[in-house]
Formats: sequence, C-alpha cells, structure tokens
Amino acid sequence: MSGRYARQTLFPGIGEEGQKKLGNSTVVIIGCGALGTTVATVLVRAGVGRIRIIDRDFIEDHNLQRQILFDENDIKNQLPKAIAAQRHLQKVNSTVEIEGLVADVNHTNIEKLVQGASLVLDGLDNLETRFLINDVSLKQKIPWIYGSAISSYGMSMNIIPGQTACLRCLYPKIPGPGKLLTCDTAGIINTIPFIIGSFQATEALKLLVGKKEANSELIFIDAWERTFESYKINPVPNCPACSGKYEFLEGNFSSKTTLLCGQNAVQLINPGTEKVSFGELKERLKKVGEVSGNEFMLRFAVDSHEMVIFSDGRAIIKNTTDETQARALYAKYIGR
Repeated sequence: MSGRYARQTLFPGIGEEGQKKLGNSTVVIIGCGALGTTVATVLVRAGVGRIRIIDRDFIEDHNLQRQILFDENDIKNQLPKAIAAQRHLQKVNSTVEIEGLVADVNHTNIEKLVQGASLVLDGLDNLETRFLINDVSLKQKIPWIYGSAISSYGMSMNIIPGQTACLRCLYPKIPGPGKLLTCDTAGIINTIPFIIGSFQATEALKLLVGKKEANSELIFIDAWERTFESYKINPVPNCPACSGKYEFLEGNFSSKTTLLCGQNAVQLINPGTEKVSFGELKERLKKVGEVSGNEFMLRFAVDSHEMVIFSDGRAIIKNTTDETQARALYAKYIGR
C-alpha cells in the first residue's frame, strides 16, 4: 500500500473510512504555543481537512525551547505565531486547508471563530479563555478537548456536550488571580507539552473518526515523576454551563480593561474574583522580577513593564497603552 496516509489507514482504528472522515473535518485550535503547535503538527500530518489556528502573540526567543513549529528566522521576521504556524505547516501538507488567524479570542468574537468546527482544541495558557471555549462548545454542541501543561505535569479531558462533565464541573469554584501557576513563574520542561499535546491529538483523531466511546476521564501525567493517573469527573448538579447559563460567553466574568488617560497604563479588572494572597504571589513573582509592596498592593517589575496588583485582583499595567498586551502580561505572570 502506498500513499501519504498508508501507514495510518492500515491502523484498524482509522482505516480508509476513518481517513475520509478526517479529510472532511474542520478543527479549530485556540492557542498556538507548546500545546497548540504539537496538536497542529499531528493533525496536519494526519490529514484533517481544514484547520484554523488562532493566537494573539508573536514569537519570542524563550518560545523555541518547546514550541515545535517555530525557528529563529520567525523571530527575526517578527512573525505572529498563527502566521508562522500556517506557513510551516502548509509546507508539510499542501492538501490541508490551513488558516492562521491573529486574534485575541474573547466573548465578542468566539462564536464566529468556531463556526463550522467539528472539534475545538485547547492550546491556551489561561483559564478564562478556556471557560469561554467551554460555554461556546456547550451552546453550539461542539466537542472540545481541554489541555494544560506546566512544570513537569499536564492534564487533558474530552468535553462532549450532553455526554460528559464540562470544565465548570471540573472547576465549580473559579480560581482567583494568582491561584494558578504559569510557565513564566513555575517554569516548564519541554517534554510535557509534547506528551499532553500528543494525547489531545490522539483523542481528537478518535472523536473525528467517530469512535463510539469517548474518554470521559481527566488524565494527569507527570513526566518527571513518571506518573499517569486518570480521574472520573461526574457532571455537577446545577452546573451553570451544563444548565445553559453561559456566564463567560455573556461577558459576566470577562476581564475589563481601561486605558488610563495620560498615564501610559492600562487598568485591568477581573469581576467576581477572590481576594489575592499577596504572600503566595510574591514568592512566585520574585523568581522572575523585582517585587515590593505592602498589605494593600504588590508592585512587580519585569523587563520594561511594571504591574501594581491590588487585593481584589485589580491591576494597573504600566508602560503600555495596548489593552491586548496588558491582558497578555497579566495572564503571563498573574494568571486569571
């Protein structure tokens, strides 16, 4: 047997019929960092017909340690991640329709961005946008695959509307600012996003070819400690998202930004968040920048930016008037 997908169609789980289904599928990948580049690489090589890759960021030097699609020339050419990914992947498989979109995914545009998708995959680095994917997935009845990786461990879970628990079932209480680790404060080894991204891509292939029994467990893998665990996640009674109350899609919990006139700064507010633990956050941030403050606020300086974080999660990001950049910096160092 010859042909691009010969070895894949020999596999009984896919076969010729499954390959046709892959070719007729449309996948949206939101986030093109370490997870997103791994997922995109696998699915393009597997022959998924149409792939839309969405990311708001440009490539930086530290990305090359783990983000498999990029190289030093992409940085020199100042390419956005989504565009660089599209260009590299089009050379890999010209039969796949690949669309790279440079966009900040939010409650005003996500429904349009996932329109027509057979499946949505999570390549993100923040929980707020994942809750947004969760809402639009349940509303439009589109399956999605959650994935996250940090330090040496990662998680993944299939979320099938009407069949499995959703992300709000997994996180009934929304973590406040500073509660979750980020790669920029906890670090990450480059093997774990490859493992989790490959796991996500495998689950994607299974769903797209129509495997009847979808995995409904949360998978947890620690590459450094060599552990693999799975947890049964049951739907939570009265879960707002499962009940059709799409609070993130309605913008109820979306972070709000305001340009501070004459101050070269942006204020960011996270509605409905808990009180920030300054002690815990200070210990994390001092590994990557200068930290000072008192009982009322925490001041954090890194590179050319300075953040002032208040106990209610509000922050002022200085030396920028770009609201999208301010959101990205907040997600990068503070989390939601």
